Amino acid sequence: MDILSLVGLLLAGVAIIAGAILKGAGVEALLSSAAFMIVVVGTMAATCLQTPLNVMRRAFVMLPWVFRPPARAPAAQVGKLVEWSGIARKQGLLGLEPILRREPDAFLRKGLQLVVDGSAPDTIRSTLEVDMYARETADLRAAKVFEAMGVYSPTLGIIGAVLGLMAVMQNLADPSKLGHGIAAAFTATVYGIGLANLLFLPMANKLKGAVQSHAHEHEMLIEGLICIAQGDNPRVIEGRLRGYLQ
Repeated sequence: MDILSLVGLLLAGVAIIAGAILKGAGVEALLSSAAFMIVVVGTMAATCLQTPLNVMRRAFVMLPWVFRPPARAPAAQVGKLVEWSGIARKQGLLGLEPILRREPDAFLRKGLQLVVDGSAPDTIRSTLEVDMYARETADLRAAKVFEAMGVYSPTLGIIGAVLGLMAVMQNLADPSKLGHGIAAAFTATVYGIGLANLLFLPMANKLKGAVQSHAHEHEMLIEGLICIAQGDNPRVIEGRLRGYLQ
């Protein structure tokens, strides 16, 4: 569990609710079904309109990463690669075949298969980099779905405010309704700007950070596999890969 994400979400809620109370608006001023429909449903509509189905599906698969990012153990991966390099130097590359069958990570398994098959280092790099960049590109597109929500929601908040003011203008003859109507009109703006800056954009940046971290780890794995294929000394490999852990 990412504690900072949970703390950030709680602080965002406290900031808006406490701010409304301290400003004298009260919590009731934040509750508006009309603002919800215009901003939240409208944002989802705009996002669906611009996003392919497979990208939208991937975005919601990645959403839990905000609070529970994929487990990363780069130091353990370095230890694994160093161990494999020792086996390869003692038993040859074919000595890695039993390890290949037990390896659960699909990316590492594919790379190790290329090493065992005796592929040239350039072939290993180019093959694995295609997989790495394809995965990174797909995941970044999915993360940008939430970035798009952060772009659309403030504009829809303004639309909600304008629609609310239009309703107020229709009741100018009844001054008793003006104050409440104007306050309700600006609730949509709060929804739009608040959701963008306290939820959608931070979520997008969190997910993009997780994607970049994953890609960085894959770069390290590619470098390690190439070193094994070249028969480098395990101590040299460890020293080189430790640089990725900074």
